[in-house]
Amino acid sequence: MSGRTPKVTTLPEAVAAHVHDGDTVALEGFGHLIPFAAAHEIVRQGRRELTLCRMTPDIVTDQLLAAGCVSRLVASFFASGSAGSLYEIRRRVEDHDPEPLEIEEYSHHGMVCRYLAGASRLPFYPLRSYVGSDLPRINPRIRRVASPYGDGEVYVVPPLNPDVTILHAQRADELGNAQVWGITGAQQEAAYAADRVIVTVEEIVPTEVVRADPNRTLVPAHAVDAVVAVPRGAHPSYAQGHYDRDSAFYREWTPISKDPEAIRSWVAEMIRGTEDHAGYLAKVGADRLSGLDVAPRPSGSVDYGRRGEAR
Repeated sequence: MSGRTPKVTTLPEAVAAHVHDGDTVALEGFGHLIPFAAAHEIVRQGRRELTLCRMTPDIVTDQLLAAGCVSRLVASFFASGSAGSLYEIRRRVEDHDPEPLEIEEYSHHGMVCRYLAGASRLPFYPLRSYVGSDLPRINPRIRRVASPYGDGEVYVVPPLNPDVTILHAQRADELGNAQVWGITGAQQEAAYAADRVIVTVEEIVPTEVVRADPNRTLVPAHAVDAVVAVPRGAHPSYAQGHYDRDSAFYREWTPISKDPEAIRSWVAEMIRGTEDHAGYLAKVGADRLSGLDVAPRPSGSVDYGRRGEAR
């Protein structure tokens, strides 16, 4: 990776180059900026035997499972936002239908600590919040160890180092300096922990735009391998300042995912039946998408100052 090399490519090329069968793939974005378009491209390219890592494995996980891409899940808090259950996951876990799904479950904090350990190349990360929890009983990778400082015992979780982390951001320059505002999750930690990083963005902007507001750069260029312009690449989740969450879609997902035939038909029509993300958006419909548009609400500006320039 280099912080000075342009990394702009297409989504099919990025997935083909960086996501392989059997990889451990992190898709992060906490309710906001979920990289749906990249997940759909993984489905189109027919990846198999992936280990998917995700805090709140919501609809995108249901879709990847129904498409047969995922055989193992490392996750925390299973829910479809606030809209209902995830029935493809439930069928795998409760009935092994159509086949079992191997799961490692953590708390949100446990997942963040795993990414932090991975990003820092540490052997484990300590935390106390599993005291009184049942998770250590069902997940033997959450272990209790003696503090080397003689103050009792703490729980530890192992590092998580994905082969590839995929993120969606509002904007990046051609070098891959990715900027995010609004809710951030564990994108930065997941990026630093990974061997390879793909960033999809609403828009690619000149480097001067990034430099004018450097504090919004959540993932810097040296950590990024590929950057791809994918407008509305987070639909049905949202991108602050670009479009709102498609809450109706989340509500519609419950009956789709509850019916094994319906969810597979949806994947066949909306993902495999489309050539690319533009094709998916065309299926979603311009009227529906325009209804998610948001009005401008610029944030205030700050003065970074520069020595030698007159005010």
